Amino acid sequence: MRFDTKLVHIGQEPDGPAGDVTPPIHVGTTYDRFAQDPVRYFYGRGENPTREALELCLASLEDARFCTVFSSGQAAATTALSLLSPGQRLVCCDDVYGGTHTLVVGLRRFGVRVDLVDLSDRDQARAALATDVDMVWVETPTNPLLKIVDIAEVTRLAHANGAVVVVDNTFASPVLQRPLRWGADVSLHSTTKFIAGHSDVLGGALVYDHPALHAAFTEHRTVAGNVPGGLDCFLVHRGLKTLSLRVGRQVSTARVLADMLRGSPTVREVRYPGLPDHPGHDIAARQMAAPGSVISFRYAGPVEPLLASTTLFTCAVSLGGVRSLIECPALMTHRPVPRQARLAAGITDDLIRLSVGIEDPEDLAEDLGSALAKPKGGFQTTEDMDDFRPSCDHLMHKHPL
Repeated sequence: MRFDTKLVHIGQEPDGPAGDVTPPIHVGTTYDRFAQDPVRYFYGRGENPTREALELCLASLEDARFCTVFSSGQAAATTALSLLSPGQRLVCCDDVYGGTHTLVVGLRRFGVRVDLVDLSDRDQARAALATDVDMVWVETPTNPLLKIVDIAEVTRLAHANGAVVVVDNTFASPVLQRPLRWGADVSLHSTTKFIAGHSDVLGGALVYDHPALHAAFTEHRTVAGNVPGGLDCFLVHRGLKTLSLRVGRQVSTARVLADMLRGSPTVREVRYPGLPDHPGHDIAARQMAAPGSVISFRYAGPVEPLLASTTLFTCAVSLGGVRSLIECPALMTHRPVPRQARLAAGITDDLIRLSVGIEDPEDLAEDLGSALAKPKGGFQTTEDMDDFRPSCDHLMHKHPL
């Protein structure tokens, strides 16, 4: 069964006494043991049929044996990190989601040695993984700088020292990247983002092959209680069915906007793996089906007026939904990260991150172009502003949907 068919059919077989084409949502918290032959279900914190259907589908998308889903992406990350013990060493990408940064740095309080390393730099990766490492935490593309890490190379180096490799695959989703194919041990998702796709449900997932990991992750989830309910699992699974359709549109539009941004006099730099001059372009082309739909750029004017000037791009955190979003990581998603650490990683105050939705690409280009063109002190003359009011016809011709 191919990928797009799995999205619709795996874990969605007609069920129930009426043969529902959409299986019923199981919201019960406990089960009648005498009604089960054989007994499978005991308590909702441990087992739930709707949850299991979602796990079955997510595992199939990455050709994996197992998937464990959680109440959020952070819950999934916490569970993966629970494999570490005091005295062990974690090597983590220096550019990661702000919540992940706080989580991994916090492990130092419990005696875990944590090193933040630019794993997109081959020399730095080799030096960091040469010896004495127990877990490697990869984001690719990274958040928010969109660096690209060579999963196969990092995994080879890590496995030579017996380390577990976890890849946060949230920015790509299984439709664009499957880390297990490149040797990673665990593929992590905030299913809140592209997988659910509608900004209306929280969730997380770990996808993997090894039975020992399955035992550890499911036990931790049951004991810690960071489980999603049946309704949440249903909503994630419902959104998952249109993953390929949504991401295809989002990527196509992102290409248009990345080209447009490169022509703006108030944009200093555009960071998008689909651009040929991106440092990780060749690696992304090899390990991803497409470069994704998140764009970051450095803005030459005052940031907050720009965030307030867009109409279709909503100023909000998160990403991967049907609605386009704009944010400043230093002010929003990465604000909890100490300023010195942010700047050391390259997350400067002028950095803007876009999550491209499924709206009409010309409308999005006009909205963003109009906001960039408004006088905020970043333009030299009014002619500069007028020259940049975009006509998107040539861009749409270059990147047809």
